[in-house]
Amino acid sequence: MLEAHTVADVRAAEAPLLATLPAGALMQRAVSGLVAHVGRRLGRVYGARVVVLAGGGDNGGDALWAGARLAARGAVVQALAPGRTHPEGTAALLAAGGRLYRTGPPETGARGAGSDAAASGAAGSGGAGSCAGGSRAGHSRGGASPDGLGGDRAAELLASADIVLDGLLGIGGRGALRDPYTALTRLTPTARTVAVDVPSGVDADTGAVADGAVRASSTVTFGTYKRGLLVGPGSTHTGQVELVDIGLTLPAADLRALRDGDVARLLPVPLATDSKYTRGVLGLVGGSDRYPGAAVLAVGGALRGGAGYLRVAAQARAADHVLRAHPEAVVTVIEPGDADAALGVGRVQAWAIGPGLPADETTGRLVTALLERTDVPLLADAGALEPLAAVVAARPTLLRERTAQDGTNEVVLTPHEGEFARLVATALGWDASAVPARLAADRLGTVRRAAAELGATVLLKGDRTIVAGAGGEAFVNLTGTPWLGTAGSGDVLTGLTGSLLAAGLAPVWAAAAGAHLHGLAAGRGPRPLAASDIPALLTVAIGDLLASVEA
Repeated sequence: MLEAHTVADVRAAEAPLLATLPAGALMQRAVSGLVAHVGRRLGRVYGARVVVLAGGGDNGGDALWAGARLAARGAVVQALAPGRTHPEGTAALLAAGGRLYRTGPPETGARGAGSDAAASGAAGSGGAGSCAGGSRAGHSRGGASPDGLGGDRAAELLASADIVLDGLLGIGGRGALRDPYTALTRLTPTARTVAVDVPSGVDADTGAVADGAVRASSTVTFGTYKRGLLVGPGSTHTGQVELVDIGLTLPAADLRALRDGDVARLLPVPLATDSKYTRGVLGLVGGSDRYPGAAVLAVGGALRGGAGYLRVAAQARAADHVLRAHPEAVVTVIEPGDADAALGVGRVQAWAIGPGLPADETTGRLVTALLERTDVPLLADAGALEPLAAVVAARPTLLRERTAQDGTNEVVLTPHEGEFARLVATALGWDASAVPARLAADRLGTVRRAAAELGATVLLKGDRTIVAGAGGEAFVNLTGTPWLGTAGSGDVLTGLTGSLLAAGLAPVWAAAAGAHLHGLAAGRGPRPLAASDIPALLTVAIGDLLASVEA
């Protein structure tokens, strides 16, 4: 399982090592991993043209030391520094035959703009730029060329480089980027840029991205994954992320991501003694005369999620479509809003409601009945979300009151961003117009807060789907493809996740596993992808995962 930590966690884990290891030892562990990564990318180091973008913190020191090692192996290394530089890293680079040029105004160094805090315009960020190194006094020009380098020449060096090491800002960077840093970050060639620990301009905790932030094709991060590399806009700036172990002892992860092997071990596998009932029964309420196909898609996902029996309550036209497409489903025709008929389909271990339903009072009656008259896990999506929000607005503690002490029946909500904004506005009184900006600034924190206030597990769909439980447990999903942005794909996810709930997975795990499988299956699909392709792709993806753990 991939684990990510906060900047505070990283700094606390570094402290005992910095106090006990020889000076610079922790930095050299990071540098070794960085150099190995660059060597693999280059293939041949000798004669390669390497440009180092060197900030004033330890992040810049990592990059300069890496440049020194590459220069010692025959690379042509030139460093560009908009301000002061790491003294030991600078000395090592120059001793190995590298060159260092100042790109900022002469007074920049004297004002201390080499630190992450100064470069990004943030207060209290500290000067350390990466998790490697230690506290260092007296950052200086470090041997920078007495003659500054003009913007045109800097652009030429970056354009002709085989590899660019972005060591301008590290995990201490916050807020807007300033000149002369942006003069360099805007020139970095994405395809040939390796970010050191985090891309400059990406907030390591939140994934917020400053204007002019570096876009890298790979990122080498040290000690642990940083949350901002995995969530929010920052995840689109990293390229492939490689983790270098530098020996940190870390607390429990603040954010996790499931890997294929994790999901394979979570999947419900029937025993020889199991029957269709003991494998779990899902009750699915969805589909309308206007949107009958949504029920068909949700059933397609549910049949691949591990539950052994599927009961469907749907309006007549949707029921007919489901029976034609999936004769395995046991279908009950209900009138709009007929909660007694829906609950009368039979005993179930979990409910899912919403695909294809209108967000009106008829759906509200169904949602209210499921919340008040059942105590098994419940997933609400699509047309069920706004009616549920209205119920919660009237009874703010309802979802928490409904949840068992062990959380195994916590309600799961699966909105996309627009639905999320309406959900939190209605249920919690948030300003809907401000939600997009809040998500861009701190996607994980915003979803976590909503989950806690609602008393539910929230799965926020998107490029990097976030799953957050009411108690703070959080996952980010790393599978998927932009082709999943197609009508009906969310209906498949609803059925799939509901089936995992019925099969016995805890809500937050069912949501995280469902998102992973949904994205994994879509990644194997045709281009363009249709939602109706996904159920069959799930069969192949799940089969391969199970084979991997049985081998």
